[in-house]
Amino acid sequence: GIVNVPDTRLPKLGEINSSEKIIAATMEFVDIAGIVKGASEGEGLGNKFLSNIRNTDAIVHVVRCFENDDIIHVDGSVDPLRDMEVINLELILADAEQVDKRLQKAKKDRKTAPEEIVALEKVSACLEAGKKASEASLSDEEKILVKSLMLLTMKPVIYAANVADEDLASGNDMSLKVFEAASEEGNTAVLVSAQVESELAGLNSDARA
Repeated sequence: GIVNVPDTRLPKLGEINSSEKIIAATMEFVDIAGIVKGASEGEGLGNKFLSNIRNTDAIVHVVRCFENDDIIHVDGSVDPLRDMEVINLELILADAEQVDKRLQKAKKDRKTAPEEIVALEKVSACLEAGKKASEASLSDEEKILVKSLMLLTMKPVIYAANVADEDLASGNDMSLKVFEAASEEGNTAVLVSAQVESELAGLNSDARA
């Protein structure tokens, strides 16, 4: 989905410059199927959809933070921290496979710069230790050398704590854990309610406002 980025300054700038046409900045969202534990080994739908988000600027991870007996959780219980760990591990495994392929190829190619091999080995060791690629101690130059791999665990993450409508204002105990975990990672978390968004989508613009 592609959406315009709201900016109240844009029409005013258009007036000042007598612009014939005003075009807002846009943001593109790529929604992929949910990933389950063991996806890297083919569980669920596997991780074949991960390639669709390799060229994104960031990852939004929607985390369930509500109880509802009518909506079954794949693991049988609601635990946002467990879900975050599962996704992060699957992303790490996918990146490890990507890095290993490139590293093996780089070592066989005499034209490969030694600096790239060193950078790849650093990232590989980090991923093998169960850590995100962003935690590898890379110099700015080394980050450029591995940038073409578009590693998933190098991207900033926004955790969207999905709560029931009654918790949208202040969150709940589960969303609080998500915010704390995101902060520890150096990432961002936001409160959302898919239930509320779904209901809003069905209203006309006046009622929605």
